[in-house]
Amino acid sequence: MSDTPRSSGKVICAGILVADIFVPPLPELPAAGALLATEDFVLETGGCAANVGVGLAKLGASVSVCGLVGNDVFADFLRNSLEARGLDMAMVRRVGDLGTSKTVVLTVKGEDRRFLHTFGANASFAASDMPVERFEGADLLYLGGYLVLPGLEPEATAAAFAAARSKGMRTVLDVVVPKGSGVSLDALAPVLPHVDAFLPNDEEAEALTGLRDPRAQAARFLGMGCASVVITQGSRGTLMAEDGTAWEAGVYPIDFVDGSGSGDAFAAGYILGMLSGWAPEARLRFASAVGASACTKLGCTTGVFTREEADRFVASHTLDVRASAL
Repeated sequence: MSDTPRSSGKVICAGILVADIFVPPLPELPAAGALLATEDFVLETGGCAANVGVGLAKLGASVSVCGLVGNDVFADFLRNSLEARGLDMAMVRRVGDLGTSKTVVLTVKGEDRRFLHTFGANASFAASDMPVERFEGADLLYLGGYLVLPGLEPEATAAAFAAARSKGMRTVLDVVVPKGSGVSLDALAPVLPHVDAFLPNDEEAEALTGLRDPRAQAARFLGMGCASVVITQGSRGTLMAEDGTAWEAGVYPIDFVDGSGSGDAFAAGYILGMLSGWAPEARLRFASAVGASACTKLGCTTGVFTREEADRFVASHTLDVRASAL
């Protein structure tokens, strides 16, 4: 079965690029000085831009990547791996004096994941690394990692999104809000009026708004000018809101292995639904299926469905989606 069964639009995926090193689930963390033998580590592409791009390529979209890598073997790995999956890396730039961003992902059975991360070249990513003048023929711009990329100035990011929209492109914004970062809504205020779909998770939305209720969070973001907002809530499902209406979806039952990349896979599925012109209920069912598929194998994109696999899964499983006034 082909990973790219049919064309579903052209997407620019910009933002975080990471080389991920996954350690298989451990029974416990080893004591100081102890050696714990495991199954083989998994070296994979990671970061929002790479994960969403790979997911979209599997679903049949044409993908170009905008991002930064260092001058090291991990940069070669990222470029070669993503090109092998059909992603265009012509707009990915090397930063000679920095290393490629890397994350070690540690999972202990029955516990949440632990991460060791070096920011590397991502720290230099700026709005100028999204060359809108080179986006001819693209249907949508996705930016992942906003608010954790220190080189992305709000006004310059807003200008890039506005320029993309002026070319007829739709825009999707995803954020990363580290705990205790102190990030406020001020950095979002210039950008959200140029955003067609804003995709925070519930913890990020709470950190930004100070509100715990996803419906209240969504209302706050819509009031700041974005056309729609989708708030993922892990095992509690998803809330989407636009034009005064909220849609709430549950989750599909799966055999859970690793949650890494599930939010990015959801984003890929949701973007595919946007490009296809689907109604909100269809978008949420499809995106939820693609997001769930990422949890079935170790790694961010290893288990992500192809388009045919996603279509079969949605057709054979039921997911309740309820609409109500926001």
